[in-house]
Amino acid sequence: MYQLNSETPADWWEVEALYDLCFAPAREALSSYRLRDGVPPVPGLSLLARDGDGILAGAIRYWPVRIGTRYAVLLGPVAVHPTRQGEGLGGVLIRDGNAAAAAQGWSRVLLVGDYDYYRRFGFERLRGVAMPPPTNPERVLGLPLVDGAWSGVTGKVERAPEAIYPAG
Repeated sequence: MYQLNSETPADWWEVEALYDLCFAPAREALSSYRLRDGVPPVPGLSLLARDGDGILAGAIRYWPVRIGTRYAVLLGPVAVHPTRQGEGLGGVLIRDGNAAAAAQGWSRVLLVGDYDYYRRFGFERLRGVAMPPPTNPERVLGLPLVDGAWSGVTGKVERAPEAIYPAG
């Protein structure tokens, strides 16, 4: 049994340690991290899963990004401690995080990931949405949180440090 809570500033380094454990040492060199530089995660969307003893089992973060004049939340990273993988916890974090984004009024979620994994959550490949290089375009995925949210959205993905989101 896990308890899901919003991440607090006091949780930051514990979550960073989980990400370091779950991902390659050079994870921060990925192009998606350039979109996060100097931009705080979206309040209320970074979720933690803790077990009954309060031990961190999983985490997910969402960041604001802009594509042209439109905004989206960039999902990632999502991580589950290696001893807790295979229990469906990653899926819980993704579904609950996306639901929280929709409840906040966001209309679209963007991520860079494996289509075969993320399509089970409703993500589709995006054509015409360009992540910073050297991102493989086949790994740029989107989920509409409202019907038609990705229609006509094209262009380069950029940082969105403005506090005017969520918007269109």
